[in-house]
Amino acid sequence: MSKYLFLLFVVASLTQAIGQDFKKQFRQAKDLYEEKQYSAAMAAFKPLTVYDQTNPFPEYASFYYALSAYQLGYGSVAKDMFLQIKKLYPSWNQKQEVDYWLCKLYFDQGDIFQALKMASAISDPSFQASLTDLKRFYLDKINDSETLKMVLEDYPEEREAGRALLKVLGKQPFHLQETAMMELLITKFNLPREKLITVETPKPVFKDSYRVALIMPFLAATLDPSPVVKRNQFVLDIYEGIKLAADSLRKQGINLEVLAYDNERSPELTRKILLQEELKSADIIIGPLFPEEAKPVLEFSQTNQVNALINPASNTIEFAPNPYSFLLQPSHETLGIRSAEWVARNVHRKNCLVYYGETVKDSVMAFAFIKKALELGVKVVYAEEVHKEASANILTNLVSATEYDEWKNPLQFKLKRDSLGSIFVASDNELIYSKVINGVETRNDSITIIGQESWLTDTSIDYSKFERTRVNLAAPNYRAISNPAYTEFRKKFIQKHGILPGEYATLGYETTMMVGQFFSKYGARFLELMPPGEIQPGHLGTGYLLLPGRDNGHVSFISFKQGVVVTTGTE
Repeated sequence: MSKYLFLLFVVASLTQAIGQDFKKQFRQAKDLYEEKQYSAAMAAFKPLTVYDQTNPFPEYASFYYALSAYQLGYGSVAKDMFLQIKKLYPSWNQKQEVDYWLCKLYFDQGDIFQALKMASAISDPSFQASLTDLKRFYLDKINDSETLKMVLEDYPEEREAGRALLKVLGKQPFHLQETAMMELLITKFNLPREKLITVETPKPVFKDSYRVALIMPFLAATLDPSPVVKRNQFVLDIYEGIKLAADSLRKQGINLEVLAYDNERSPELTRKILLQEELKSADIIIGPLFPEEAKPVLEFSQTNQVNALINPASNTIEFAPNPYSFLLQPSHETLGIRSAEWVARNVHRKNCLVYYGETVKDSVMAFAFIKKALELGVKVVYAEEVHKEASANILTNLVSATEYDEWKNPLQFKLKRDSLGSIFVASDNELIYSKVINGVETRNDSITIIGQESWLTDTSIDYSKFERTRVNLAAPNYRAISNPAYTEFRKKFIQKHGILPGEYATLGYETTMMVGQFFSKYGARFLELMPPGEIQPGHLGTGYLLLPGRDNGHVSFISFKQGVVVTTGTE
């Protein structure tokens, strides 16, 4: 044998011996693992985890090293080794098993989002049943509904997160349950209602008569019988509308015992009124009308489980912070959301401007609009908070011309004609919306303006201008003149008072007719029993939809056509 061939033989023999040595070491380490001697197994696997061309076991040794660490409770050590395997051996055929163990380790450490990210990377069908069990085990331990909602935001198709959220919501007292969310989860993930909702639906409580307590600043001590308009005339108008509605309901067999309390716009007097024992048996409190008096009533409402409808004209969601309070009006946020939905559905060109005023309510409405509009594919190209001293900039933005005809009429604008589909104005400030309307009228293009029904009370703008500039208004209080119930109400009011009812008398009447309808259909605890997502028909108006946020989600939109108000849809 030549020297060269002899050397090859020696090298091959040594390589075989080394390979056999690695194999022997791995087998010994594996035996230790299977005998549950995990500390000894870690020590035996450790030298085999180092990469060597002659070592065929670094991936496997690393894997079992990590498993041994896990069995000993060294979760961080195990996780680091599994992550090292993914980095060093990205093409290893056992990679999905590594992801499974990482998923479990992240769950163990409370990192739910990273665990689900790992789970989403596992496509091997053989792991799916185990993954489902794993996710169910850990997600069922979460008792915070907000955390589970955040999980569903990131992983909207994660059935086990939906199941866990339904289970949490289903354990809450019925009046605290988010019924609309629960119904959505049941439908989307085909979840078993009877197994996951453990609180029984309360039974309706119907009465021969329902007690309605009014806490309002009647200012009785200052009233006189003269026909002049009183300084709190709007309160008296609401009361007259309520009394007329109670009379109408009585004829339908729905009896209301109306108790009126004069709180004189005083928080201290409001607290004294609430000490009266009879208020604990009230089925609903309507009022007060101002924020400073509302707090004690809301506290009383929650403590004594009495329905509370603070200021029926308000859009302020802070008037409905507990499960026993609600708004008759949509909140400012809901107005913004519904306006975005209307634009997405009705305006072909999806570019939109947003103007809003300096108040908190304007900002809330504008931001809710922008967020929802972007979700629905409407492009908000510009949004501006308009300060009083800078309102003239609106006209500058809209009508700055770049081309003129021979008579100095603008042919083209800096903001090109027909480049916008809509302008949303989140404000009832005349300085803002009048300039938007004037700007659009000057442009004479196809922009649609979306505004608020409060604009109709402004007598400085002719309604014909609303029609020419395609103004559409969010109008939750829209009442069709052709509605027979509205005609009948006006007739009754004229017969009793000799004048047409004003806006506040109409509001008082509609509020009470709606409350009477709720009592008739669902009993005294109607807030607990209203079906989620079901629109309650209005009497004078278009209806009511109780949202999880405790406000009205049913918003009509109106415009002018040939001088007549018409509806342009309901969101």
